[in-house]
Amino acid sequence: MTDLKPLLAKAASREPLTRDEAREAFEILMSGQATPSQIGGFLMALRVRGETVDEIVGAATTMRSKMLRVEAPADAMDIVGTGGDGSGTYNISTLAALIVAGAGVPVAKHGNRALSSKSGASDSLAALGVKLEIAPEVITRCITEAGVGFMFAQQHHSAMRHVGPSRVELGTRTIFNLLGPLTNPAGVRRQLLGVFAPQWVVPIAEVMRDLGSESVWVVHGDGLDEITTTGKTSVAALENGKIRTFELSPADFGVSPCALAAIKGGDGVANAAALREVLSGARNAYRDIALVNAAASLVIAGKVETIANGMTLATESLDSGATAAALDKLIAVSNDID
Repeated sequence: MTDLKPLLAKAASREPLTRDEAREAFEILMSGQATPSQIGGFLMALRVRGETVDEIVGAATTMRSKMLRVEAPADAMDIVGTGGDGSGTYNISTLAALIVAGAGVPVAKHGNRALSSKSGASDSLAALGVKLEIAPEVITRCITEAGVGFMFAQQHHSAMRHVGPSRVELGTRTIFNLLGPLTNPAGVRRQLLGVFAPQWVVPIAEVMRDLGSESVWVVHGDGLDEITTTGKTSVAALENGKIRTFELSPADFGVSPCALAAIKGGDGVANAAALREVLSGARNAYRDIALVNAAASLVIAGKVETIANGMTLATESLDSGATAAALDKLIAVSNDID
């Protein structure tokens, strides 16, 4: 099928699309066969009705088929959020990824420029000196040699150019805000995945199960697409094909609650400086929330069995200098400096 109109009409009538219909629709969208009006209308029809698990799985399947892939170890993981929570926090998942890498778990991190904050993962990494626009084989080297590699979304999802202008003109959230974390170019099957609203926690866990993931925690914490230290976090954990839900609080990690203002960030340069401060020994709320997310990630990766052990290992990674060493090696390899 190369005509979006029948599928657009079905979506506009508030009927859910089947998984195959969604896959077909996004094939049309992402191959340049739909007009800007059709793209905008289709995306808003899904948004207003509410995207279904089948529609998200179908869309992610098409997007995965078109991405530029990266080779990574089978046990690699990602720590990623949808963005769009409007919080403007520090780059929490970026620091958590470096901590996890320092603890011995390979991280294939997928991210983009800022969506709802002043600084996305790629903004702060660029400010730290990490080269972003590099070949897949160099990213593989980063993962194997530094323990962490960063995949700049724009470089790996070139088919997005067909829908980008319509998304900008719409100026509101669409299904594509959910698809980024579901389309990791390294095909990781273990993730800590933050979503921008609590109603997406369980559905996205169901999507990840249907897409073949092994171990994923989908989280939303008090308005953040992270595990938060400001209050409670809702979790849907996918393990062995089963999904269980639970709540986490700062006390579960042995840290004190903080105000949102304590983890508010700035632009890429400011966030990079804040990250360097933590690597240099600063004891603050940014350190705490990064350790919390790293600890959970180590559980997801199977490196430890409990959150308490995860906190111990994450703290060792940070305080021993292993986290800083991972960043330094990432900068060196990404710039191809031996």
